[in-house]
Amino acid sequence: MAPCRHAARPWPDKGSAAGEQSAHCRGARAPPSPDHASPSPDTSRPARAIHDETTGTMIEIDYTHGYYQELNPLRARLALLFAGLHCPIMDTACELGFGQGMSINLHAAASPVAWHGTDANPAHVAFAREIARAAGSEARLAAEPFAEYAARRDMPEFDFIGLHGVWSWVSAENKALLVDFIRRQLKPGGVVYVSYNTLPGWAAFAPMRHLLVTHAATLGAAGQGIVERIDQALEFTEALLAAKPLFADHHPTAGQKLAQCKRQDRAYLAHEFFTRDWQPMHFAEMAASLAPALLDFACSAHFPDHLDMVNLNQEQRAFLAEIPDPVLREGVRDFFVNQWFRRDYWVKGMRRLPPVRQAELLTEARLVLQTPRAEVGLQVRGVLGTAEMDGRIYGPLLDQLADHRPRSLGQLERSVCTPELTRAHLHEAVRILVAAGHLAPVQEEAAVKRARKHTDRCNAHLLHQAGCSDAVAILVSPVTGGGVPVDRVEQLFLLALTQGRRQPAEWAARAWETLVAEGRQLLREGVALATAADNLDELHALADRFAARRLPVLQALQVV
Repeated sequence: MAPCRHAARPWPDKGSAAGEQSAHCRGARAPPSPDHASPSPDTSRPARAIHDETTGTMIEIDYTHGYYQELNPLRARLALLFAGLHCPIMDTACELGFGQGMSINLHAAASPVAWHGTDANPAHVAFAREIARAAGSEARLAAEPFAEYAARRDMPEFDFIGLHGVWSWVSAENKALLVDFIRRQLKPGGVVYVSYNTLPGWAAFAPMRHLLVTHAATLGAAGQGIVERIDQALEFTEALLAAKPLFADHHPTAGQKLAQCKRQDRAYLAHEFFTRDWQPMHFAEMAASLAPALLDFACSAHFPDHLDMVNLNQEQRAFLAEIPDPVLREGVRDFFVNQWFRRDYWVKGMRRLPPVRQAELLTEARLVLQTPRAEVGLQVRGVLGTAEMDGRIYGPLLDQLADHRPRSLGQLERSVCTPELTRAHLHEAVRILVAAGHLAPVQEEAAVKRARKHTDRCNAHLLHQAGCSDAVAILVSPVTGGGVPVDRVEQLFLLALTQGRRQPAEWAARAWETLVAEGRQLLREGVALATAADNLDELHALADRFAARRLPVLQALQVV
């Protein structure tokens, strides 16, 4: 039997598949390091075109089923608010290159925002449209390359446009099309989310990537699929490093990255490294590229980047404070943290909020604790390592949120602030807890109520799929307006619950039936459980824990 594992729920990162596959079943992405849970792609079919001729994107193998919370307009609003910037009301949004469509579908189902988007891979679009129909969200999902989509004249102007996993992997011609689309279709004051591979972080590995792609193109045997060619290229490059080239002495992190690649989902690697176009760029180059669309850099969409106290030492913070130009300052910061992947919000016509108005809007911002109170560790991690949170500040705050009911920052201020625990302390704590994935912004109650019928239908569809596939490890919450990580075994528990099984022991038995049919086992501390009795014991323990801790959270988030 193929082993499954039980693990924590990291939010997915670009370049990683954590959170995309089952956390119990050998699953996909890193960094941190991944395992594989989905069935291996077919490598026996005849070779055919592996790239779309117009976009240059990988079409031989489908992309992973990732969800990216930075595409949630509600999260963008909170980031801009903390940065002291005006954010428009989000009525219309567009995702360019939506992949399997998990993000666009979950956001369309869970919020009043009207979503549009396109992807050139027909298999991706078919999968995404199936979810949209099930949810009844009316997301408008096109199957067109950027050139055709950008030429359409039947679309509205957008308040938000998102590009995740697109920019670094398309040609210069397609980049120009994307910028022109944003220039024409983004409303004044609108927000753009862009993620992309960044220098200097990729500087050491870029030559290795070139070697991998060259090997796959020149020595890959006729008739081999892309997965087999990737495996052979990885083996070849590993053998090269074993021969101790001088390059490896000067760039030791290249070998570490190669080892990480060997553990990653081959579907992810195909789309990440083996596309026709792959171009990391400096932040200043990105700013120059987006300038024709009249975009200004607003802030990082990745909340951990906001935490200077764990990413920059005092000398580095002082150095950055002396740089008046924001573009140069961001580029220098990338050198300090060796940034390899940026997730940024940009604004067309950026306006700063007066401090009084910013304070008012922050007071109105609503948040919910989406981690069981007992599982919130009082540590925060960054480039410099791990820092301990002050229990005198975080304890009262977490206690107020422990029932997983939404509360405004104003309510929290009135409940927990004291002369010792000031508003500034509270706001910093909230930013840290959002960065750690424990807190999430919350929609207005009217929006939650309107979305609930669509999220219920969407989750029912995804849970039904979980009965036969572990490809998707995410469900949707009308409270947060976006995705919530729920791994395969937990989805099987929920599926059993929706089928009328009320007791954890019944959930465990139902999950085991599915795993047996698939020839899978659980892992305990990295070791496969060989007997049915051991697997059932582990499932019973997981089900009891799920009932006591995770289920109440999912119910509060109205996932179930």
